[in-house]
Amino acid sequence: MQPTHSRAGDRRKVMAMVMAGGQGSRLRPLTDKRSKPAVPFGSRYRIVDFVLSNLVNSGISTIYLLVQYKSQSLIEHVRKAWTISPLFPDQFVTVVPPQMLNGKTWFTGTADAVAQNLELIESHHPDLVLVFGADHIYRMDVDQMIEQHLERDADVTVAALPVPREESPSFGIIVADSDGRVRGFEEKPARGTPIPDDPSRVYASMGNYVFRAGCLVRALRDAQRNGETDFGSHVIPRMLGESRVFAYDFADNRVAGLKAYEEQSYWRDVGTIDAYYAAHQDVLGAQPQLDLFNPRWPVFSSNYQGPVARVMDSEIDNSLLGAATLVEGARVRNSIVRREAVIEEGAEIEDSIIMDYVRIGKDARLRRVIVDRHNLIEPGTHIGWDTQQDRASLGLPVTDSGIVVVPRGRTPFFARGPRGGGGGYSD
Repeated sequence: MQPTHSRAGDRRKVMAMVMAGGQGSRLRPLTDKRSKPAVPFGSRYRIVDFVLSNLVNSGISTIYLLVQYKSQSLIEHVRKAWTISPLFPDQFVTVVPPQMLNGKTWFTGTADAVAQNLELIESHHPDLVLVFGADHIYRMDVDQMIEQHLERDADVTVAALPVPREESPSFGIIVADSDGRVRGFEEKPARGTPIPDDPSRVYASMGNYVFRAGCLVRALRDAQRNGETDFGSHVIPRMLGESRVFAYDFADNRVAGLKAYEEQSYWRDVGTIDAYYAAHQDVLGAQPQLDLFNPRWPVFSSNYQGPVARVMDSEIDNSLLGAATLVEGARVRNSIVRREAVIEEGAEIEDSIIMDYVRIGKDARLRRVIVDRHNLIEPGTHIGWDTQQDRASLGLPVTDSGIVVVPRGRTPFFARGPRGGGGGYSD
């Protein structure tokens, strides 16, 4: 395990347990065949790439990824994209499914997932253990959170996102003193207890924790005896009376390379189709809220070996094109098109997300549509212009805000191969 230097001058061994087993039921149909962390994001990433990049950029490279539901897509992505270094045994991203070593149940909560893998922690003898979620889009210098944890001699530090008080019903709310000492938790209250000295905002728990390793092991042993399975609902609240628990204000976190126009504390839970769609809009524009071009804090992903995109006689405005995409005589506006997609002559794509290996047929028109992988949109098809017809006649899911989703194709279809066959480049 590679020791991590904090700005506080301490040298600590740090390992991370990343919770990547979520079903993502509110994100269906994008999660019908994959877990939420495996869902594609932007022109080349998966959701899980953001937390893993934050950890690696922060100098943390001993990482266990705890998976569960529909995990094969995620396992394949990690295998291809996240080999850190085979030369150093403590630098890795390793997938851990439920092994049922101590019982016959799958992971029944975040705390239970870590508790079922306590032998991994004990085998590494870390000083600190990070428990982070894999479901969010954000950038974070985790070392700054570790620095505060060490400075305050904390047993547990909980990442806290300041949000408007009226948004309290959407979050678990942290009640903290002016020095950040956590005194209580409120589960989705109508109006949560405000941040000290700021009555307009509350601390929302981000589900990211730094633990003193020995404290974590003892707490999880107690949780197993008490039948407790979740960090936010059970373990952390019980620790308040006996441990030093502090909130870390995410608004104070500063990542290298961010531009002045970006939202400095950008964090999105893309747990619904509408939230997922909105986050994609945040990466578009001349001054995006989340600018994915940042050489000083990159978001890592697959080492795709295909060629660059090709555009011929087309109109492209405020859009991102993935590698090996082919656009011929088409119009694409305010959209994200991922790798190896084909947009045929006369097609019009507006305010949409087109995933990998999708062919949009001649003269097709799409507006506010998410098209999942391996799909053929037949020539002349109109989607997103009459959502009632999309729902009734085409049988497509439509959100209350009018976002139409075309579920993933049932059989492998590769847009650039002859008649959809022939395969594509490995991603």
